[in-house]
Amino acid sequence: MDRYKRKTGVIAFRIINYFIMLATSIICLMPFVNLLAISFSDKSKAAAGMVTFWPVGFNTSAYQFTIASEKFTTAFFISIQRVIIGVFINLIIIVLTAYPLSKSRESFKARPYFAWFFIFTMLFHPSLIPSYLAVNSYKLINTMSALVLPCALPVFSMIVMLNFFRNLPHELEEAALVDGAGHMRILTQIFIPLSKPSIATVALFCVVHHWNSWFDGIIYMNAPEKYPLQSYLQTIVINPETLMKNMRPSAEIARLLTAVSNQTSRAAQLFVAMIPILLIYPFLQKYFTSGLVLGSVKG
Repeated sequence: MDRYKRKTGVIAFRIINYFIMLATSIICLMPFVNLLAISFSDKSKAAAGMVTFWPVGFNTSAYQFTIASEKFTTAFFISIQRVIIGVFINLIIIVLTAYPLSKSRESFKARPYFAWFFIFTMLFHPSLIPSYLAVNSYKLINTMSALVLPCALPVFSMIVMLNFFRNLPHELEEAALVDGAGHMRILTQIFIPLSKPSIATVALFCVVHHWNSWFDGIIYMNAPEKYPLQSYLQTIVINPETLMKNMRPSAEIARLLTAVSNQTSRAAQLFVAMIPILLIYPFLQKYFTSGLVLGSVKG
């Protein structure tokens, strides 16, 4: 009888848990579905508030306008460039920092001091004015370096990688040292190949950070044509008239301007901005859970 009650309780718990997760997922997806519906709707229907979760007056003019917009495409490729350069720098510095910090105190006596130094920088961030003055003093304003160098070492990702390195078998490193391998060879030929789940996890963190960052682009870029995509989208959300300024004087643009509104064009551009992350995530998702769990266990 007790066994039957326990089994019934487990089944009831799973049903309630599945229902709550399904309801939460639907609630999270509703804004994105609404955004997609607005982007494919007629501008008058969208302005009248008639669009909910299905396009009304279906058309693709907003996406044609998005593709034809020089500002959008320029900002899009700047963000692509930022992600490629930024993630490359992030991964190199994360790995090179996490490897020595993963050693025992006997092997690296200064490890606790360096570890606390990095933890301090994670807990206490510099304010806006000192950050800007530091970037400006290095002559980085209006350059790609201003977007990637101040966040070159994400400390949380470094800690995930550090703990993953700690969980690797010490016998592998000891055997390599006996065979005459140096630390750089151990790192590149043993640690990195075994750390693909953790590297994929921190790479996903870095990609999302660089792609979604908008504030640093507005602060460090004086010329709007050098804004990354999220900074550009932030400006058009606050000031929709930005969409219509300095457009290419062509018949196609003039036709599209009559078929779209600020609301539909913003919806299309915001949705297009989400596509790269939606495409990247499935390829890294299989490593994500194992890398995050293994990297969070302290050795």
